[in-house]
Order: sequence, then C-alpha cells, then structure tokens
Amino acid sequence: MVVQEAALDLLRKGFGGSRVLVVGDPILDQTYEGSTGRISPEAPIPVVKVRSSSFGLGGACNVAHNLVCLGCPVELAAVVGDDEEGAVLADLVASKGIGGRLIPSAERSTTKKVRILSSRQQMLRLDFEDETPLSPGEEERLLKRVTGPFLDGFNGVVLSDYGKGVCTFGVCQGVIRECVDRGIPLIVDPKGAEWEKYRGASLVTPNLKELGAARGREVPNADDDIELAARELMDRFSLGSIVVTRSEKGLSLLSADATFHEPARALEIFDVTGAGDTVVAVLSAFISARASLRDSARMANLAAGYVVGKVGIYAASRGELLDIIMRVQPPGSSGKVKDAEDAALITEEWKKQGNRIVFTNGCFDILHAGHVHCLEKAKEQGDRLVVGLNSDRSVKMNKGPGRPLNPQELRAKVLSSLAAVDMVVVFEEKTPLPLINVLRPDVLVKGGDYREEEIAGAREVASWGGKVVLVPLLEGLSSSKIWERARKFPAGGGEK
Repeated sequence: MVVQEAALDLLRKGFGGSRVLVVGDPILDQTYEGSTGRISPEAPIPVVKVRSSSFGLGGACNVAHNLVCLGCPVELAAVVGDDEEGAVLADLVASKGIGGRLIPSAERSTTKKVRILSSRQQMLRLDFEDETPLSPGEEERLLKRVTGPFLDGFNGVVLSDYGKGVCTFGVCQGVIRECVDRGIPLIVDPKGAEWEKYRGASLVTPNLKELGAARGREVPNADDDIELAARELMDRFSLGSIVVTRSEKGLSLLSADATFHEPARALEIFDVTGAGDTVVAVLSAFISARASLRDSARMANLAAGYVVGKVGIYAASRGELLDIIMRVQPPGSSGKVKDAEDAALITEEWKKQGNRIVFTNGCFDILHAGHVHCLEKAKEQGDRLVVGLNSDRSVKMNKGPGRPLNPQELRAKVLSSLAAVDMVVVFEEKTPLPLINVLRPDVLVKGGDYREEEIAGAREVASWGGKVVLVPLLEGLSSSKIWERARKFPAGGGEK
C-alpha cells in the first residue's frame, strides 16, 4: 500500500487548523492490573493480586482524546451524572487538553467500565451504566450548547453514540440539521438498530454487527454482501457515505459514486478495545481537513491496525501514524525517506517506545561493501538507525563540482533498500549538525578514518548523554578510489 502524498502532507502539517466537535456518551474507564498465581478457594476462579489502578477516557471522551493526540483542536459536549465519577471524568477530560465541559445532571449517573487485567489479558469487565435517554430538559440544555452560531467555528462534528442515552433522536437530528445547513461534515459512530435518528448524516461508521442490526438481518463478511447492505441503508436514511469496519478483513467505504475495500493492516491483534473510536477520530481529523474519503479511510484503517496491538484503550499520535505508514510501504517505495520534520516526529515516537536511536551520515555516492559494513555495525549500536544523506548541493560543497555521480533520489532509494536502515533523511547543509540537533540521537556513528573531535555533532551528542562510536573501515574501499579506478577504463572495456 502506497499512502497518497496529500494525506502525508496533512500529517506533516498537522491538524491545528481543523476544529472538531464531539457530541455523545461519556464513559469513565477504570483499570485494575495485577498478577494471577492461584485459584480462589471460594470458587473456581483466578485470584488477581492488584498492583495498580488507573482511570481512562471511554466513549465520546476517547474519541475526543484520539483527536487531541493527532493535534486536532477539540470541543466535547456531553451529559454526565452529578456524582463522584462525573467529577473524576471532568478532571481527566480537562487534563488531556480537551475543550468544552461535561454537563452534570442530578437525573442520571455517570457510566463507568471497570476492567481487570493480568499479564496484559482482560480477566473481567464490570459495567456500571445508565441507559436512560436524556430528559427533555437535559436534551434542551445540550442542544443549546452545540447548535446555532456556536457551530460556525468547527470544521467537523462527530456523534459518538454508545447507547447510554445522550444521543437521542432529538439531539442527533438537531445537530445533523444544523451541520447540513452549514455544510459541516458530520460523522456518526452508531449504536443499535434504530438509524432513523441518523438520517441525513454525511458519514456513518458501523461495524459488521451494527450494519446487520440496522438492516434487520445478519450481513456476511463479504464484499458484495456488505456493499448491498450499506447501499440499502444509504438510500433508506439519506446518508452520504458508510464506512464498515470488518475486523480481520479491514474496512469498506461506500459513497454515492465509489466503492473501496481496504484490507486489514493490523501488525499484532492484542486488544480491540477502543479501535472503533480510533477509526472515527482519524476519519474526522482528515475529513475536517478536507482530505478525500478514500485517503481518510486508509489512514483510519492503518491507525486501527496499530491500536489493536496495544493493551486497553490507546490513542495514536500524529508521529505514530507517520511511523506506521513507513512500516507498511511496499518494497521499492520511498517510505523510509523522510524530511527533517517527519523524522523528528517519528524518532520522538521511537524514543517513547524505548528505542535507542543511532545516527550516521554520508554522501553514499557509490554504495559499496565498506558502506554496508559500516551501516550494519551502526545498527548494532541500538534499535533504530537513521542515516543522514548529503543532498546533491551538500555533496558539491564537500566533494567539488564533479560530484555526486548519482542524484540524491537514487542514492536515497538504494540506502532505503538496506535492511539495517530504518530511515533516510536528506540534508542540504555542508554538515549534518543541524539535523543531529533536531533528532538528538543516542548514538553517533562514523567510520574509523575520523577522529572524534573532527566529527560534526560529536560534542552535541555527548552533551545530552549520548555516545560516539567509530567503526573500523574495510581496507581499500572508498567511493573516491572506486571512481578513480573506473576512470581508467574506456567505454568499451579494458584498462587504458
């Protein structure tokens, strides 16, 4: 899969100019994690010895958190109980940088889900929930908050329906009508069989089970069956598009003039908790930034395939999405070649994941065994190897007007094909010092023909606790010597 350049440009620039409003059911998640080593004497069940507990965001709150992690300004509008759980949830929402506020109501209780984990596996989930629909008074308070001129400041709206009573017919239709009037794209994450309340929405994102519930009968997980069911629902409820998430088979996008099936991109399936929220958030971020539906669906599919490899609810960041894209690019593509801004985002994510970053640099004009040896030894110094590549302009500054022999695009492509190389970053300056200061690697590697005091960036790397490693060269190998030997041979072969 080659990700379209337009979508990559959006990731590079970020979503700071796209404001999204999330309306829906707020859920407080609580997780207890511990170890199991025995069976209870009271019943044939495992005993979990709790080591830690934590609170997290669920439901509409998790959609908003996913958007914040992508760098998208977010407002959240929801109704919670006037209780301790509602206060905890409100504080947590504010701490994550999510705008807006939760409306407390004495008429309802805050939904809470408690998960018990051991060895990264869910052992049990306890649900404390109130599914009572909002009262007319609560509905009116919420609609006053999310309709009218207030909506003019948003580029996209999400209705996150978890069936806990906030997304009533009146709330959904009130928000949808206002968005239609203002030309604001609105995405619905649906729940249940009653879709009349979603009539007129720009996009609805059911999973396969929800698609079948809305249609009134089970839908097989096959392209033709899904297309037939989705188009039937689009016609019945005047929907702009439908994206169906299909578990191990990826997702399908159905719009008025197109059908698109994208296979799953899961790197490791461990926990599907919150994956649907990730799909909705990524879709809304890209669509609100005016990306195409197809590109938005591709990005959502990639993000969902990543978060199912995490334990519990997880929100992927913009840097992680760039990292994911690099991993799924096909052989021969330029997926490993990044500019300095992309590289900074990705290396920061690698560091958060505990990876040790190694940096080396060079012109690599005529790639030979000595280069490969040096790169392989460099990779042994850490987990991720970033190669700074002199641009054509930079090579001329260092080697003279007759170089390089190969343009930077070809040199970068050859480097990208090496298994030891995780990323290639082209730099324009005479030395890679500005790039090193941006990436702040843990290890700086150069060939053994340098002294440490001669190496650009050596002092800087040492200043932040990194180290410099010199790799012994293979005798008799250098690009200059190879070039000089080649010049002795005429075009027809044979030494002069």
